[in-house]
Parts: sequence; structure tokens; C-alpha cells
Amino acid sequence: MAEIILASQSPRRRHLLARMGVEFTVEPSGYDEKLDDSRSIEEVAIELSLGKARDVAAHHPQAIVIGSDTIVGIDDHQLEKPADSDEAHRMLESYAGRESVVVTGVAVIHGASSIELSGVDMTKVYFKSDTPDVARLREDYVKTGDWADKAGGYGIQNIRDTLIDHIDGDYDTVIGLPTKLLARLLSELGINAMPVEVSPNELYDD
Repeated sequence: MAEIILASQSPRRRHLLARMGVEFTVEPSGYDEKLDDSRSIEEVAIELSLGKARDVAAHHPQAIVIGSDTIVGIDDHQLEKPADSDEAHRMLESYAGRESVVVTGVAVIHGASSIELSGVDMTKVYFKSDTPDVARLREDYVKTGDWADKAGGYGIQNIRDTLIDHIDGDYDTVIGLPTKLLARLLSELGINAMPVEVSPNELYDD
């Protein structure tokens, strides 16, 4: 079987892929990610996941490379990872009482066979309305620094009970790797992988 490479340094993606029963190595991609509000969030997420996978596959043509990218959107605006705590706070404050979308694209590439497979999954995240308690909890979360490497400025597993009302979709999509989608793509290359049922209480080591 070909070597499988995850083109991401995200500990959350590594955790989920390992739980799928896949043996893999990690090689972070150097692909330059750029969001684009002039196109759909789904289209951009797939483009970025393909870009990450292609970047690594260029150096490992015999390997199967998995790329993934997560984008948070609100009001048709695609959100970057926050640059600092002030931006993280502004992002979180903008969600209060509203719905945002989290879209994760996945790409699976085998360069030697010129095979490129990709797909996208979406989860809607509904945030609690602003109250003094919610504002305090938001401040507390920003102080933790957990937002630093996360699209949209938050990790759902750490604000599920404090800032989020409910979600419509799968937790693993928000965490950064939709395992049902990835299992389907891998199966097209003859690789058996099990989708993961993610508990809302499950935490991921960073």
C-alpha cells in the first residue's frame, strides 16, 4: 500500500485521522492560502485543500496525500485565522445571537496516477445571544489563546458549553476533518477507513 501523508500540522486533524484507523505520516504544506469572497465558500475550501495536497504531493508522487482546509463564514464573508487577541474578540462578538457556517474541504491526491479527488462538507453553528455572562465567558476564552491557530477564531470543543447554542451538522467538520467524506474519498483508492463519531465532550490535545 502507498504511503499516506497528511498535509497538515493540525493536531486535531491528526487525532481524527488516527481514529479513522489510517496509518500516516505528517508533512505540513507550504501552500499560500488566500480567501476570496467573490467566490463561494465551498469552492474556495476545495481549492485550498487541493492546493495543500498538491504542494506536498509534488515531492512525494508515489504517496497518497490528504489535504484539508476549514473556512468560517458569516454574512457571506470568509474569515481568516485571527491575527491577535483583539481580532479574535471581534470575531467572537460578531457571532453573538447569530448563525455562522463552517466549511471544510478535503482533497486526496495520488500524483503517480494523476488522481485527484475532493469534496466539501458544511456545518451551521448557532451562537448564544449576547448577555453579560456570555460577554464574560467570551473574554475568558480569548484570554486562553486557544483561538490562535483556528479559522474564525475558536475551537468548538472549548466553547461548546459557553458560547454556542447548537449546531446543525457534524462536529468533525467544524474541528477540521469531515471523516465521512474522507472515508468515502479514500475508499475510491481502495483504502479502508472508518468515519468517526465525535462526542461533543471530546477534547483534542494541542
